[in-house]
Amino acid sequence: MAPTAVSPTVNAIPLPATLKKSVQANAAFAFDPIESALEAFGAGEFLVVMDSEDRENEGDLIIAGSHCTTEKMAWMIKHTSGYICIALPGDRLDALDIPMMVPDNQERHRTAYTVTVDYKHGTATGISAADRSATVRALASPTSTPSDFTRPGHMVPLRARNGGVLTRMGHTESGVDLCLLTGLPPAGVLCELVNDDAKGTMARRDDCRAFADRWGIKMISVEMLAEWRRTHPDGQ
Repeated sequence: MAPTAVSPTVNAIPLPATLKKSVQANAAFAFDPIESALEAFGAGEFLVVMDSEDRENEGDLIIAGSHCTTEKMAWMIKHTSGYICIALPGDRLDALDIPMMVPDNQERHRTAYTVTVDYKHGTATGISAADRSATVRALASPTSTPSDFTRPGHMVPLRARNGGVLTRMGHTESGVDLCLLTGLPPAGVLCELVNDDAKGTMARRDDCRAFADRWGIKMISVEMLAEWRRTHPDGQ
C-alpha cells in the first residue's frame, strides 16, 4: 500500500490561527532517528532523504526497488518531479549491460545517469506506474539478465559509486546504502519531492518535513546515513 495521510488527533483542542502559526514557526526542526528510519525502509516504506543545503538542497523520496509496487510507484509519481530513477551498483549495471548515458558527464553534481531501460515482459509502453514498477523490481532482481530489458526506456538507472555515501554524499549512493544496510537487493528507487503549487517548485527542508509528517514517513539526511556507516562499519 502507498502511504496514507496522517489524520490529526480527534480530541485535540484546536489552537487559534495566530497562535498555531507562531507555534509552527518556532518549532525546532528535527530529523527522525536513523534507527527507526532503517527499520521502516527495511519494511518496504518510503523515506524522505535530505541532502546538504549547500549542495542540491533537495529531499528525495527513496524506496527499495524490491518493495516498489504499482500503487507505491503511482503515489511516488504524484508527489515528485516524476523523473523516477533507480540507483544500482556499478557491477550490477555492468552485468546487465547498461552503459553510461554519455561518455562525458557534465551534470553539475556528476550524477551518473545511464542508458534508460524498460522491462520487456508483460509491459506496454513502459511509462505507466505498473510498467515502471515492473521495471524497477526486475532491475532489483538478481535473476534478471540483459535480454530482459529494452533500451532506451522510461526508467533511469543511476550508477552508484563504490563506497556509497562515504565516497559521494548523494541521493544515488544513499539509495544503494539504505538497501545494503537493511538486507535488501541494492536497488534504491528515488525522485525529488516537489511542492503542490502552481509552479511545481522544489521542496526544501521545511517543506519536506511537513510532507513527511503529513504522510507518516521518516525523514533523515545523507549526512546521518554517512555518520551511521562511519560508526557502524559492520553494517549492524
